[in-house]
Amino acid sequence: MRLELRICKHCHEGDHGNAEKTAVTQDMVACAEQVREYKDLIGLDALYITKVTEGDPGGAEALDVIVASIEGDQVALSDTQLVMEDGDGNMLVYPEPKDILQVLTRNLNQIQEQTRQDVDVELSPEGQALIA
Repeated sequence: MRLELRICKHCHEGDHGNAEKTAVTQDMVACAEQVREYKDLIGLDALYITKVTEGDPGGAEALDVIVASIEGDQVALSDTQLVMEDGDGNMLVYPEPKDILQVLTRNLNQIQEQTRQDVDVELSPEGQALIA
């Protein structure tokens, strides 16, 4: 199984001025980095973290799935999503930050069951509120 977390680089760095979105984006990256560190314990082949910026052609590093929506009369590509590919090539896409954090924290819980290492990530109050 492979995973790819795609996030907006500007949200992650706080350039948009939305402190809540920055905190949640940083939580997602911190969780993904920790899962990537211990991925072998839960049978993940790879976990990619891709930071996209406006103008990137989809932003896919490894898994070519892009979430889009229609806003007014324009197609808008999602800059935040978690893509999972299983061994059969089936793709699951999570475009909502709440779902992304839940998937990543569940992976961390599975890792915690397989090791004596502390793999917890301290989430921001905003991230904690999303998955509570």
